[in-house]
Amino acid sequence: MADNLSAVARFLYEAGTLKHSRRTGWWMAGVNNPESVAEHSWRTSLIASVIAKLEGADPARAAVLAVWHDTQEARTGDVNHLGKKYAAGADPQAVTADQTAGMPDALASAIRDLVAEYEAQDSPEAVCARDADKLECLLQGIEYRAQGYEAAQRWIDNSRARLTTETGKRLADELLNQSPLDWLRAAMGDKA
Repeated sequence: MADNLSAVARFLYEAGTLKHSRRTGWWMAGVNNPESVAEHSWRTSLIASVIAKLEGADPARAAVLAVWHDTQEARTGDVNHLGKKYAAGADPQAVTADQTAGMPDALASAIRDLVAEYEAQDSPEAVCARDADKLECLLQGIEYRAQGYEAAQRWIDNSRARLTTETGKRLADELLNQSPLDWLRAAMGDKA
């Protein structure tokens, strides 16, 4: 039935588990309490809208793609890069199809299309969203490094190397030239 929202309600509960799902790669860098998948996805969406606007793409579409890019991890968990070497990763589109089963057709189709677009990387918005994913990892790495987790440098370097948009690369360079509290100093009017 098209107006039955029980599957949607179940998914909303499921998506909430991402607030408690930790990004596992950071454990390898020694981070004791790493960011959650939901925290990562929120800032990725924000960054995607910024990159898209500056790249001449649709910022709202890029942000929506970024919102959905890791929702499958509610079922699969966050499998880090090393883990993927040993366990074949689940197909994000197949997981999304399972997650959206029973939802109203128009909604399920729209969600599946978003995930397919992100995975295919065949639109400017998808490219901006993927760059945002990498840039958010770089940014988080800088923040962890500033907290004393020197091993985060590997994530910073790898993320910087995977950026493809000109805006993403320029933003990375700017982030690398600042400290995580430069925004506060500027807001407080500190000179230096």
